[in-house]
Amino acid sequence: PRSCDQSMADTFPIDLAKYRKLSIDPFSVQTLSEADKSALRENIQLCRDAIVFFTACGSASGYGGHTGGAFDTVPEVCLFDAFFQARPDKFVPIFFDEAGHRVATQYLLSALNGKIPAAHLKNYRVGHAHLPGHPELGCTPGVEFSSGRLGHMWPMVNGVAMANPGKVAICLGSDGSQMEGNDSEAARLAVAQGLNVKLVIDDNDVTIAGHPAEYLKGYDVAKTLEGHGMKCITVNGEDLDALFGALRTAVADSGPVAVICKRKMCPGVKGVEGSCHGHDAIAVAKALDYLEERKLTDAIAWLNGPAKKAAKDPQAEYLGTKGSPLNANRAAFGDSVCKVLAKLPEAERKSRVMCIDTDLEGSTGLKVIHQKFPDIFVQSGIMERGNFSAAAGFGMAKDRQGIFSTFAAFQEMVISEITMARLNYCNVLCHFSHSGCDDMADNSCHFGLNNFFADNGVDEHQATRLYFPADSLQLDKVVEAVFWDLGLRFLYSTRSKLPLIQKEDGSNFFGEGYSFVSGKDDEIRSGKVGYIVSFGDALYRSLDAVERLKKEGFDFGLINKCTLNEVDEEMIRKIGKTGVVLVVEPLGRKTGLGIRFGTWLLERGLTPKYGYIGVTREGSGGLWEQVYHQGYDSASIQAKAKALTMELLLAKTLLSQ
Repeated sequence: PRSCDQSMADTFPIDLAKYRKLSIDPFSVQTLSEADKSALRENIQLCRDAIVFFTACGSASGYGGHTGGAFDTVPEVCLFDAFFQARPDKFVPIFFDEAGHRVATQYLLSALNGKIPAAHLKNYRVGHAHLPGHPELGCTPGVEFSSGRLGHMWPMVNGVAMANPGKVAICLGSDGSQMEGNDSEAARLAVAQGLNVKLVIDDNDVTIAGHPAEYLKGYDVAKTLEGHGMKCITVNGEDLDALFGALRTAVADSGPVAVICKRKMCPGVKGVEGSCHGHDAIAVAKALDYLEERKLTDAIAWLNGPAKKAAKDPQAEYLGTKGSPLNANRAAFGDSVCKVLAKLPEAERKSRVMCIDTDLEGSTGLKVIHQKFPDIFVQSGIMERGNFSAAAGFGMAKDRQGIFSTFAAFQEMVISEITMARLNYCNVLCHFSHSGCDDMADNSCHFGLNNFFADNGVDEHQATRLYFPADSLQLDKVVEAVFWDLGLRFLYSTRSKLPLIQKEDGSNFFGEGYSFVSGKDDEIRSGKVGYIVSFGDALYRSLDAVERLKKEGFDFGLINKCTLNEVDEEMIRKIGKTGVVLVVEPLGRKTGLGIRFGTWLLERGLTPKYGYIGVTREGSGGLWEQVYHQGYDSASIQAKAKALTMELLLAKTLLSQ
């Protein structure tokens, strides 16, 4: 007989078969009938129940996610679904969304359209479940686009409209995504070309770090778009008659129109409505309260039991870090900066340092700076380009320092601004968290893989240095050492927590007595056969691999290359004279350290057997699963090191014959 858990696993506790595929022609129907309104309300409630439940599964399992945005936009999605059914000849029937974290909408639609089993929604964001944290074309059946990063979709939808004259193209937006500069450019093009694009914007006055009405005074979605010449209709997004009227007016217009839906985040969800907590995956306790009120007992049973059973990293222990606590470098950055700031008198601090946030202060470590030193902190919106340039402009004088932080994936959005800052000899300490792919359920579009793009100047420019500390102790020493250096400095951290790197005697390598020197590599372990060169979260995995290799007779050493883009002449000559050099990194294999290090060796006449491991694949979804998927887990590192050693021995054998 099947277990109770297994029976529950095969079903979805909310009956999605009750969703009614309505057909409403917005070009002929002027007002909703009572029957249609009743059916729409039932559809909206059903979808919102489902979204609360399966995004809460992400909370219960630890894979996280986002509830509020998808929950909010259900009314407009249900209406457009009815429009698509009635007039497929008039619409591009794709729910393009420029806020990809609202991916729960896309997965729910996939289930409603029979592309995936409803029960599979319970695996939201789980590794290898093909339900990653952002929609990815080709990954999930039924998903018809890749959203990319926040605020990047509308410009592409303009092109979709150009390719489909005579049809309406829609794009779901948000007040947060509309802060991005891309959308201003998209608005101007849509207006100038009279594109048949309809923006439906969830304006709930909530972003990750706060309420735009409070921290970004003067920002108004409608006024901004109207300034670009766009027609805007502002409506209560929870008023079904008003929403239908606005959408009907919008689609009847042959040009670009924005329907701005005013509502609180997570309307009607007790303890969450209107709060920033609604942005993330709803807390299990809040979800249970909601489901209790809705009398969805099977959903409650799943959240209280099987939903909490998440797979863990199959490697329970990593040699070289045994018994170590796990610390988040991304959070430690703020603490380290505060230590430097605390040494300055208040007046000097305020005149010399400015720290600007990009709505991610809780994720990138800036929150503690905001709390302790509000006089030098600027809480800004989702405007990476402008915020970076503001930090750079503040740091134009030699005695001033700008501090800027966001996710590493978004570094690619400020490359031109980095060049401008370099040309103006600006001083900016940049912290890009969420580098690499470890612990990144948001998946491919949020991977921070191209960190080396920051070093994009010519040789005669002031040096730009890239730092990727191995653990929180080294990060603290790096910040202390480079804070007042002139020019651009980029410090990278992972989303994942990292153990402390230990010496062979078990003491902390970067603890008491360690001093960081920019450009100098750290020899974590010595070796005779060869060396592994690594950094970031790949370092502790490489350390485990080295310890295990040594036990098998492969005497490999380990180098921590914290300064990514500068050659340590003494160290490279030491390791280059051994038989094997293997670079292991959490960055892109096409753009990372590996493609450079081999050249550096050859330029110095050093010719060890050389190999490099980096990120080569789109994400697997999940958290720890990403590392195994990319092949820089300890076992994969060991296998590559052994293979290179065997190739070296074979080459020597052939030469001796």
